Parts: sequence; C-alpha cells; structure tokens
Amino acid sequence: MSRPAAPLKGRAARLARLMPSTGPSTAARTPFVLLVVLLLGGGLITLLLLNSALNEGSFRLSELKRDTTELTDEQQALQRDVDSRSQPDALERRARELGMVPGGSPAFLNPDGTVRGNPTEATAPPPSPTPSPSAAPDPGASDGPSGSASPSGSVSATEPDPATDPAAESSPPPTSPGR
Repeated sequence: MSRPAAPLKGRAARLARLMPSTGPSTAARTPFVLLVVLLLGGGLITLLLLNSALNEGSFRLSELKRDTTELTDEQQALQRDVDSRSQPDALERRARELGMVPGGSPAFLNPDGTVRGNPTEATAPPPSPTPSPSAAPDPGASDGPSGSASPSGSVSATEPDPATDPAAESSPPPTSPGR
C-alpha cells in the first residue's frame, strides 16, 4: 500500500506547524465562502437593478426628446403663421375685408396747444374691378343643394347681408339637414 509519510525536516516542518490540520479547516471556510457568494450575488442583483433603472431613464429621455422635437416643430409652424399674417400686405388685406380704409393726413398737437398739419377725413377708395376672394366661387365647395356656408365663415353671395337688409335680421339663418 502506501507507506507513511516521512517526517518533514527544516523549512517544510516549520510551515507544517503553522498550517492547521485538515479536519477543522473545511468547516472554518464554509461561512467565509457563503459570505463571498452572498456578496457577489447581491452585487450582481444590484447591478441588474441599476442597469434596468438606467434603461428606463434612457427610454424616458428619448420619449421626451421626441416630444420636444414635435413641440418645436409645432411652435415653428405657429410662428410662420403669425409672421405671414403680420406682413403689411396681409394686414392691409384683412383690414379692407373688415371695412377699414386708410387714414387721411394726420394732424399733431404741439406742447403749446397749436395744431401742426392739415387733417383730412379718411375716405374709402373706389372698389377695385377684380372680384374679391369672398365672392369668387370656391373650387373645393360642392354644388349640392345643401346651401351651407363656406368653411371660411364668409357669407355667400346669394344670402342677404344682415347689416344692409332689415328683413334678413328677422329671418333665421339657413341650416343644412343633419346639423
């Protein structure tokens, strides 16, 4: 069989005395190994949870960026609309549609109470020979018998104007079926 181990000499003997025997060493390592395994497992679970939280934040960030882009596009479209309606020719056209006329020569009061300038009354220029956009037929409107008003809200040429026709004030406005 095997022969017994020869007694150790010198340095090997001193190291053997410092090392504990093989029996109790296995039992003493068990709690340490469990502690290391638990720490590693807890660290892994913590990393997974942290990674999940970061991914969730990343998805939320991309969603907010998309919303910001959409709102920026909408703001720019509204700003273009305001700019187009603020142009002098657009303001003049809208003022004429509302019945406004250009003012006459202005007069100014000086601090001493004297009038500077010769004020004149504003008069409406003669109507232009070109047809107005509200009187022109709408190419997108249907020629059906519904008799409804145009989508722009202007009164059609066949309906009486309540401001000029006293009989039109007492009659109810035309309605289309189903409204």
